[in-house]
Amino acid sequence: MGDGNDYVGKGLSGGRVIVRAPHEFRGDTTKNIIVGNTVLYGAIAGEAFFNGVAGERFAVRNSGATTVVEGTGDHGCEYMTGGTVVVLGATGRNFAAGMSGGIAYVYDEDGLFAKRCNTSMATLEKVLPSAEQIAKVPQSQWHAPVDVKDGGERLTDEQILKTLIERHFRHIGSERAKALLVDWENACGRFVKVLPTEYKRALGELWEKAQNKTVAA
Repeated sequence: MGDGNDYVGKGLSGGRVIVRAPHEFRGDTTKNIIVGNTVLYGAIAGEAFFNGVAGERFAVRNSGATTVVEGTGDHGCEYMTGGTVVVLGATGRNFAAGMSGGIAYVYDEDGLFAKRCNTSMATLEKVLPSAEQIAKVPQSQWHAPVDVKDGGERLTDEQILKTLIERHFRHIGSERAKALLVDWENACGRFVKVLPTEYKRALGELWEKAQNKTVAA
């Protein structure tokens, strides 16, 4: 319990990092800093759950870690090349600058996230309900994090997102996570998926390789 300074989880290569507010804390975690700047800098694997807001340059150069945080400062996911980031609150400006891989799901509570995001290398998409994604989007375009079902079937964005928020609640007892899960149908529709254009292209290649490997086996 407590808080962390700069560089929490720097170079994380496995395991799980949890930073949560003390039980006696009565404030709004989505408006209070829990960890400092450059958290998860250069992380390559593992997962992290933060019961509050991170400072600037959150998950910069992340290449494989999975994380849930309740807000970020400026330059979140800068130069990110892999992994999965879920933000349950507001971000600062210049989010996703230089982001070429991985996925970020951001809860756009005030509808202003598009103005805070740097879309020079990424596009913003709605998180579709699972049934709609299955019907309309080829699996070759789906995010492929470590949470992949047996047989190579990928999870939908909604499945990935809800699973990670459920983990966040289980590990931390987050009130924000609880509120989103209780009103999931409405909450899911307010999430924005940040999809790097280069990663979208690479997903097709990864899918084709996986299918060729399955046929060869």
